[in-house]
Amino acid sequence: MRKKKGYRKAKTDNVIVCRCEEITEAEIRAVIRAGYHSLEEIKRILRTGMGHCGGRGCLKVIARLIEEETEIPVSSQKFPTSRPPLKPLPLGLLAGYKNEQGNR
Repeated sequence: MRKKKGYRKAKTDNVIVCRCEEITEAEIRAVIRAGYHSLEEIKRILRTGMGHCGGRGCLKVIARLIEEETEIPVSSQKFPTSRPPLKPLPLGLLAGYKNEQGNR
């Protein structure tokens, strides 16, 4: 018998699902069991998907956990709008300031 490809259930609830915010599977399942059944709600409560990756690493796994706990299919779940990661720029760079060596 061949194993099914794709998501496989972890052996323990201590597995970190959201690496950016260090949220475990147990924490996510607890929130789902408390009645929060959408990715947006879970994102607001646990901050999943709000790290540097913008949810690209964890939201699909969380959607699978919602499906396991509630039988709401992943295909009918609404994924939050992803935003590109941004980093701050020095104000001088935006103003076109040149330093002593003539570099911007």
